[in-house]
Amino acid sequence: MADLQVLTEREHDRIIEMAWEDRTPFEAIFFQFGYPENEVIKLMRKSLKASSFKLWRKRVNSGVSQKHLYKRNADMTRFKCSRQSAISGNKISKR
Repeated sequence: MADLQVLTEREHDRIIEMAWEDRTPFEAIFFQFGYPENEVIKLMRKSLKASSFKLWRKRVNSGVSQKHLYKRNADMTRFKCSRQSAISGNKISKR
């Protein structure tokens, strides 16, 4: 990965987690970490087993995934969940 920052283990794991999420677009990963789609693909290829990588790529390129903004419904304009402000430390706050 040329010119890209060296990731901590936590950042590395978070990028992989975001890449697996169907509703998190590549643009959100770029916005948060500065990693463009092609670098995320390289990271996934390097980090996953070959069979897992193939499943992920198949899913990303299918109609199910919304990894690309142009595949998304026009009503969906946010990167984060509308309830995200109520989430603290990956746990939903008590209401």
